[in-house]
Amino acid sequence: MADYFTRFSCLLDVGKPDKAARAFEAFMALRNDAYAETEDLHCGFDLSIQNDPSASTLWIHDDGNGDVEAVIQFVLRLADELDLTGLWGFSYALTCSRPRIEAFGGGAHVLDLGARKSIGWASTQDWLAAALNGEDAHA
Repeated sequence: MADYFTRFSCLLDVGKPDKAARAFEAFMALRNDAYAETEDLHCGFDLSIQNDPSASTLWIHDDGNGDVEAVIQFVLRLADELDLTGLWGFSYALTCSRPRIEAFGGGAHVLDLGARKSIGWASTQDWLAAALNGEDAHA
C-alpha cells in the first residue's frame, strides 16, 4: 500500500516580535483544539518562530503530511488579527511512498493579506493536463 504526502516549508514575516508571539499563541490554541477534536492529533502543519525570541519571522512547514488549506486559513486569520498587508505565498509538493501514476505533483498559492483572500494558485497536475491537451499551458 502506498502512502501519500503533502510537503511544504515557508516563511511568513509578521513584522514585529510581539506579533510573532501572538501568532504562535494562536497556532498553539489551534493545535490544542485539533488535538482535542481528533484522534490522529493532526492540525495540518507545524509552526515556530525563526532564530530567537525577538524574531518576527514564522516558519510554517508540514508536520509529516501537510494540509495546504489549513495553512491558507490560518495565515488569513493571522492577517486579520495582526493587520498584515502585502502579498504572501508558498509552494507545496505532492509525493508518494511508492511509484504511482499521477501521485506526484505540487502547486503554489498567493494570498493578498490586506484583502484577506487568495488571489491565485497553480497546480502542476492541472498545468500538465492542459499542456497535453494542447491548451494554453502558460503558468
